[in-house]
Amino acid sequence: MITSAAFIAVMLVGVPIGLCLCLAGFVYIIASGNPVLFQSYPLQLFGGVDSYGLIAIPLFILIGEIMNGGGITRRIVDMAMAFVGSLKGGLAYVNILANMFISSILGSATAQVAIMAQIMVPEMEKKGYDKTFAAGLTAYGGMLGPIIPPSVMFVVYSVLAQVSVSDMLIAGIVPGVILTAMFCIVIALMGYVYNYPKADYQTPRQRVATILRTSPTLLIPIVIVGSILGGLANATESAAVGAVAAALVGKYWTKEFQFSQLPQMMLRAGIYAAIVLFLVAAAAVFSWVLIFGKVPQETARWIQSVAKDPVSFMLICNAILLVIGTVIDGIPGLIMTVPILLPVATDIYHIDPRQFGVVVVINLVLGLLSPPVGLCFFVAAAVTGAKPGKMFMVTLPLFGISCILLVLLSLYPSLSLALIK
Repeated sequence: MITSAAFIAVMLVGVPIGLCLCLAGFVYIIASGNPVLFQSYPLQLFGGVDSYGLIAIPLFILIGEIMNGGGITRRIVDMAMAFVGSLKGGLAYVNILANMFISSILGSATAQVAIMAQIMVPEMEKKGYDKTFAAGLTAYGGMLGPIIPPSVMFVVYSVLAQVSVSDMLIAGIVPGVILTAMFCIVIALMGYVYNYPKADYQTPRQRVATILRTSPTLLIPIVIVGSILGGLANATESAAVGAVAAALVGKYWTKEFQFSQLPQMMLRAGIYAAIVLFLVAAAAVFSWVLIFGKVPQETARWIQSVAKDPVSFMLICNAILLVIGTVIDGIPGLIMTVPILLPVATDIYHIDPRQFGVVVVINLVLGLLSPPVGLCFFVAAAVTGAKPGKMFMVTLPLFGISCILLVLLSLYPSLSLALIK
């Protein structure tokens, strides 16, 4: 109780979540009256990041930096426009489809929203869409970032759960595609009700020309995902190859990337990766404290008294994780929940840790689009000037369909495990 109170107190005064986790470990050791544990503290801290799989994080971030500097994002939007732009509500479909393509490169919801809001919202406003809806839709498109590989959250989960990074990345493909399709269905229904405008008509010749001009940008996700699915590389190696592919496409095809930009890009990627990796290190200490304090065992006893089968356990977890996700960001949310809930899921209810990981990640990402915090909405609001509360209300059907997907993933493990050999 003392440790929990200390953690909540320092978090409420605005201390970064990584330091909160570390301080909670210190408080627990002092409260336990066992100073010998201080000798294990630095070992736990270092052990949290002593994992080869974590090298993928800075590499995935670097891919996003190179892609932005190389003008690849704009061309992906043009490609999506060629496919679905002439439909009724075409720009709304383009928003989601372009987000799906870009999510296979960026892997970060907030970064994706920041980039796409600058591109899509002014364009949608110009064509007659409501700015609040356009910004909210872009925020939901960013939700695909941590689901479709590469995904920083899946890499962090893999380390916490001690499962294959490649398996986790592959497990996100089918749910990500299903969610994209479900978003498109909702947009079609909303377009029928609100009479969304059509985008500018493109002739078949113009569409083919646009697709041919922009298709080399797909080399990046093909290299990343294809090398993992084909067994040619693991997640870390595919990220390195993907970074090279992004640089080559940006330099020799779009001709907007310069190698002189690389040091600054690597510095930005390194700073962001350092923040994430410090959280992972702090997570190791926090997990150690939880295990030492027998929190997972107590949680298991409580859940067993409520949930009688795997399905009811998964539904309870959905509710718990969604609430946690509304107030805590994705990676810290993983760090706080996985060490407690995963042992219960795997040891007692025999749930595949990869299926559980997909459900956990989507829940926490959906929390980024839910009040009171709704971080993705605040990012979109900062870029566009729209109101976060109104964004949530006008995109409520997208929230509902996301919850339906979570229920389906909880009921049918095959949706997450279909592509894993």
